[in-house]
Order: sequence, then structure tokens, then C-alpha cells
Amino acid sequence: MEIELTIDGEKIVMNDFVQKVLGNIVAGAVEPLHGVGDSWSNVSLKIKQ
Repeated sequence: MEIELTIDGEKIVMNDFVQKVLGNIVAGAVEPLHGVGDSWSNVSLKIKQ
């Protein structure tokens, strides 16, 4: 799993452990949603404060 994090236009470098943790959190949140399942290939999540 590959995770890319950009905050206010600046790419944030993450080690493999952090990428895996964040990826599993997002996957665990979206896979149970109706119509998603575990065969997804790309998830885009945008958060504004």
C-alpha cells in the first residue's frame, strides 16, 4: 500500500510503518461502506479544517 500525504501543498514524507498504519485505518473505514468492498484500487480523501 502506498500513501501520499500533502498538507497545505507540501508533501509530507512518511516511513513505511506510518504509511501502513494510515493505509490500514483508511481501508478499515471505507471497505465496510455499501458498494465499496475490498477490491478497491484507489482512495482519495480530502480533509479541510
